[in-house]
Amino acid sequence: MTTHGHKGARTMKRNRILAAVAVTAIALVTAGCGDDGSTGTGSDQKYIAIVSKGFQHQFWQAVKKGAEDEAAKQGVRITFEGPATEADIEAQTTMLTNALAKKPDAIGFAALDSKAAAPLMEQAKSANIPVIAFDSGVDSDVPLTTAATDNKAAAGEAAKHLSELIGGSGKVALVVHDQTSVTGRDRRDGFTDWMKANAPGIQVLPVQYGGGDQAKSADITKSILRANPDVKGIYGANEGSAIGVIKGIEESGKKGVVVVGFDSGQAQIDAIKNGTEAGAITQNPVGMGAALVKAAVDALNGTSLPKTIDTGYFWYDKTNIDSPEIQAVLYK
Repeated sequence: MTTHGHKGARTMKRNRILAAVAVTAIALVTAGCGDDGSTGTGSDQKYIAIVSKGFQHQFWQAVKKGAEDEAAKQGVRITFEGPATEADIEAQTTMLTNALAKKPDAIGFAALDSKAAAPLMEQAKSANIPVIAFDSGVDSDVPLTTAATDNKAAAGEAAKHLSELIGGSGKVALVVHDQTSVTGRDRRDGFTDWMKANAPGIQVLPVQYGGGDQAKSADITKSILRANPDVKGIYGANEGSAIGVIKGIEESGKKGVVVVGFDSGQAQIDAIKNGTEAGAITQNPVGMGAALVKAAVDALNGTSLPKTIDTGYFWYDKTNIDSPEIQAVLYK
């Protein structure tokens, strides 16, 4: 009986391993089908795997749309994925690892943690897979170019408008999405550097980080207001941060605090139109997605690329929100 039991256990174990192998094989076959419903299957069709910083914000959906439109124009196939939240560095690392395993012709990558991604960048390089960074740079010389907003300059523009709106004096606070990504650091430093150089009458409070999460950013905002009831303005450094700041001010019942945001989305558009937010910086996400795919195709065709591709930014508020130039770069 004992021998039979061992044999039975061995058989079951072998069956489980075979089943796992079969599932892996199916996964590898289906992996090439595209997470976004892309249907290109021609063996000569180039495949670009895009791993984004997130998926939930409308910003990333707009980048995805730009990438898909350009992919259709260029006759290439793409997949576009990102973690559920922009705090999920581990999930993004897994996605990038899986993308590399699919042996794409090129990779588009927006790093949540620019240092954590460096070893995988080296892996892409040794596999001769060109990498195009977008939105957020990587601490690595592997990416051939970075298609991104000049976030420091854009954050400086936000600081300039906030300074003007509060008369160049008083306390201001910042709620930033993170300090691990290049965008987080640039949007923080661009803002604080501008204030230091141009607004001696403004006291900038210590930077707070909310992970781009609306609820967390709202709680942080309420804490800021409790500790500093005389705050005159607050800057939210991305879509989730800005909406969180607005919610935090509303929930605290505080009046007269000037809010300046970054990015777009229906909630910020509504807040600017109804006056609860003074204005924001919008990037050009559709243009960023298109620039990323075009750069990947250029790299595959042997065309040399500039070190960075500046995808532009705009300040928008009640006065210009309905203009064709701004409407073209806002996403909802």
